[in-house]
Amino acid sequence: MISKTYSFGLLGLDAYPVEIEIDVARGLPAINLVGLADTAIKESKERVRSAIKNSGFQWPAQRITVNLSPSDVKKEGACFDLAIALGILAATEQINKDLLKNYSFLGELSLGGQLRPVHGVLTISLALAKLPIKNLILPEENAKEAAIIPEISAWPLKSLKEVVQFLADPGSRQPLKLEINPILKNNANYALDFSEVKGQYFAKRALEVAVSGGHNILMIGPPGSGKTMLAKRIPTIMPDLSLAETLEITKIHSVAGTLLNKDGLIGTRPFRSPHHSISDVALIGGGSIPKPGEISLAHYGVLFLDELPEFNRKALEALRQPLEDNLICISRVKKTLIFPACFILAAALNPCPCGNYFSPEKTCHCNPAKIRNYLGKISGPLLDRIDLHIETPQAKYRELSDKQDAESSQVIKKRVEGARAIQQKRFGSAGIFYNAQMSNKLIREHCVLDKEAQELVRMAITELALSARAYNKILKVGRTISDLAGSEQIHAEHIAEAIQYRSLDRAFLT
Repeated sequence: MISKTYSFGLLGLDAYPVEIEIDVARGLPAINLVGLADTAIKESKERVRSAIKNSGFQWPAQRITVNLSPSDVKKEGACFDLAIALGILAATEQINKDLLKNYSFLGELSLGGQLRPVHGVLTISLALAKLPIKNLILPEENAKEAAIIPEISAWPLKSLKEVVQFLADPGSRQPLKLEINPILKNNANYALDFSEVKGQYFAKRALEVAVSGGHNILMIGPPGSGKTMLAKRIPTIMPDLSLAETLEITKIHSVAGTLLNKDGLIGTRPFRSPHHSISDVALIGGGSIPKPGEISLAHYGVLFLDELPEFNRKALEALRQPLEDNLICISRVKKTLIFPACFILAAALNPCPCGNYFSPEKTCHCNPAKIRNYLGKISGPLLDRIDLHIETPQAKYRELSDKQDAESSQVIKKRVEGARAIQQKRFGSAGIFYNAQMSNKLIREHCVLDKEAQELVRMAITELALSARAYNKILKVGRTISDLAGSEQIHAEHIAEAIQYRSLDRAFLT
């Protein structure tokens, strides 16, 4: 006898419906899985067998064939366990197969028949909302994530036995429904604040400029100067997430299996800080079935690379396309997937291997060749894509001992939001949101300089031997500084400050 159940597979950040056909026929007892199933799915036959027997049902001593359609798409994961088990029960007439028609099923089965959580539920819920069948039976741990989408009905259950009982009496339960706004409000809190940072006024101003215009930033300073402390607080001055941004971030983390929030929504800007030993695949995404990497997990947030020269050169060079295009394109033989990667890159490094090159109190023991080799690990093209280069010297005792709190993140954030509002009004329907995304055409239109400012830029380009990309960066940063000042025109003082953030080019590229 043949039965059908319905589930979903994941391909990149998208979900697609999977029809599962079960045929139970005479023959030697065996179970065969067809339809390009990966190892995790092939192993499901043992989990399903034990779950069915331990839930009080009969395992058929017949030949069982399980077909996962569409058959030409590679499928992975354990999310099909529940659907396969129910299909076998329907094919062997232990349950009525008509009960399965109006539901999709997700869930990994334990050997005892309990339902375990799976990845990508939000993505699946978004796909399900576009289909006629809008009922989703899934593990309790995934229920809130699914119920975020109001168009579907999420039915959270604990075990295979409970699912069978529910299908026999659907009126015994109500689907889970959630109010999104209270969840967003409760989750939009940060544990850190810029008021905790003593001194480093220049660095905090540079970070404010970077966030206001969506610019990348490089902090150069000795160990213990506060580079990591500053970087961790960047999300606290970024504008609040919109609902669309929240859903997109949550979807990425759900697919990657890094969604730890029990409410099913990520309400704060991501902050990702991978170790310098990370591979290029883990950083940008990939694999035989591509998964999002750290740059996509940092989408709409911050990617912090501490000890930048220690990162693998290949991994750093792979950042060049995402920094320009705000996405990463990963190609495989049968499929090309695009993952979003719109993030602010914050990087940190020591001025030399020992870290004391700029220190007025400590002696640097690194010779010039050693310093050049250390800093030479960062390519010029990558450095060109970082808009602001700033020094973070050691804080003085009087700054550290000051008992008065510094300016809070909330105060800085208000100025950032004001500058972002100006940019959104300026660009309108241009398809971009902040100054760092301006094309050459938009730079010519919105970054017109007076004679004094033009002379400053000319001197900077000549004396620092900056590239054309660096020239554009100066104009973009100058535009952001003028937005923070509430000025429609870019004045000489705005350009002077922008050039100040590029002044380290001469020290580190020569």
